[in-house]
Amino acid sequence: MTTTKKAFINNCNNFLLFYKEGLEIPETVASIRIENVVTSASINQKLDLNAIVKGYPGVEYRPEQFPGLVFRLKRPKTATLIFNSGKMVCTGAKAEKESKRAVIKVVKELKKSGIIIVGKPEMKVQNIVASANLGGLIDLERSAYSLGKTMYEPEQFPGLIYRMGIPKVVILLFASGKLVCTGAKKEENVYEAVTKLHETLELEDLIYYE
Repeated sequence: MTTTKKAFINNCNNFLLFYKEGLEIPETVASIRIENVVTSASINQKLDLNAIVKGYPGVEYRPEQFPGLVFRLKRPKTATLIFNSGKMVCTGAKAEKESKRAVIKVVKELKKSGIIIVGKPEMKVQNIVASANLGGLIDLERSAYSLGKTMYEPEQFPGLIYRMGIPKVVILLFASGKLVCTGAKKEENVYEAVTKLHETLELEDLIYYE
């Protein structure tokens, strides 16, 4: 799916969310992009990391510095940490399906190199990080009081930290209208959180459009 087509579908989903919740559609539609999906996995067996290095000399393994091995894929472009306990952590994917596909591909590559793996990997998305742009300027000073559950210390950090209850995510807000959303377990949580925040900012007159 092309980036343009995916953006169109996401925008349609945003409009549907507003319709279902009976909310007013914002003056601008937020542009949202998934930046990183972190997925943990386990094959429930021990792994010989040195044997993996022999089969794939290109992997990164420096046990004196870090106990895990780094297995990088070009497609999808990800980095998977592999530990001798059989646990893995995949980072760098831009979508949930892409992240899980990367783990499955890594396991297949290990099997090709002669590593015996009996079961299928048990996978779970641990964190999704996304960026967004609301297309307006946010009054962070007033937002800190209106949103609740916020932390705003501009002399230490230029953004406002907002902890949303439902869905449970943390959003960094910047005066430029740009956001960083972290803590989501599903992609739809990201779109729901940004949409809800956008609506709140408009209702409270905390965002301004030039």
